[in-house]
Amino acid sequence: MSQVLGVREIREIVPARKGMLLLDKVYMESETKAWGLKSISMGETFFLGHFPNHPIFPGVLQTEVAAQLAEVLVWKKLDPERKGDIYLKSLRNVKFRNPNYPGHRIMAEVEITSVTDDAAEFSAVIHNGGKREATSLTGTLGVRPRQDVEFVPEFNEFDRERNLVMDTEKIQTIIPHRYPFLFVDYVAKMEGNHVVGIKNCTETEPIFREYRDGYTVLLSSVQPEITAQVGAIYSLSRPESAGKIAIFMGIDRSDFFHPIFPGDQMRLEVDMPDIKSRFGRGEGYMIVNGKEVSRTQMMFAIVDKV
Repeated sequence: MSQVLGVREIREIVPARKGMLLLDKVYMESETKAWGLKSISMGETFFLGHFPNHPIFPGVLQTEVAAQLAEVLVWKKLDPERKGDIYLKSLRNVKFRNPNYPGHRIMAEVEITSVTDDAAEFSAVIHNGGKREATSLTGTLGVRPRQDVEFVPEFNEFDRERNLVMDTEKIQTIIPHRYPFLFVDYVAKMEGNHVVGIKNCTETEPIFREYRDGYTVLLSSVQPEITAQVGAIYSLSRPESAGKIAIFMGIDRSDFFHPIFPGDQMRLEVDMPDIKSRFGRGEGYMIVNGKEVSRTQMMFAIVDKV
C-alpha cells in the first residue's frame, strides 16, 4: 500500500496554521509506517527567534513533525468523521541528538505500534543528511471531544501588575530566544529553585491547531519548549551561569491533559535543581483556570557560549 502525499493532501488532514505545517511530502509505506520530508529553509519565520545569528531548527518542532506524520497515518481510525480534536497526548524518551540547520532536509520515520478507539502509540526517528539520527521519541496521539471555552472576566494574583519579578526586556538579556520563539512574557515569582513564569496565549500566534470550523487549540508539542524556557531563565540568571547558555537535551516525559485556547493565561510552575555538573533535570507544569493542563520532565545542559 505505498502512496505519496503532497502539501495539498496533507493540509486536508492536519489542521495546522500557516507556517506550522511541517510536512512537505509524505510516503505512506504501509498502514502503520510512513516517511515524512521537511525541507528546512532560512526563509522560515521561527528562525528570527531561534536563534538570531545562529539559526537552529527547534527540537520541539521535530516532535511536531513526528506527531503530524502519525496523524496522517491514524486519523481515519481515531476520528473518521472529523468531529473531535486529535492531539498529542504524551511524549516520552525524547532525545535531541544532532542539530538541524537551514539547508538540511529531515526525514521523519514514524511507525504506529498500537491503536485503540481513542489513542494511538507511535515511535519516531528524525534523520538528517545521510540518515544521521537527529531525534528519537515515542508518543501517543489521542482524540477528545471539542470542549467549550472558559472565561471569567476578572484579574488574578499572577497578572503582571501584581507580580513582576522579570519583564520581557530582562528575560531577553538572559536567554537568546526572540520573537516569534520567545514564549515567556514575564516571570512572576522566583523563590529558591522554584520559578513561576507567565505566557499569554492569543489568537494572532501561529502555534495553534485550527480546524475548518474555527475550533482552535494550542499545539501540545510547543508546551515543553515553553516550560523549558522558564527553566532556562532560572538557570542562566544564577551568578555561576554567567556567560553560559542552556541546551535543551531531551524530554523524559510530557503529558498533556486539557486543551489551551486563545485568551488563556498559562501559569508555568518550574522546579530546577541546583546544578553541580553540566547536565540536569527539571520538572514543570502548566496551570490554566486552576487546572493542570500539562506536565514536563526535561533534560538540559548548561554550557559555555561558543
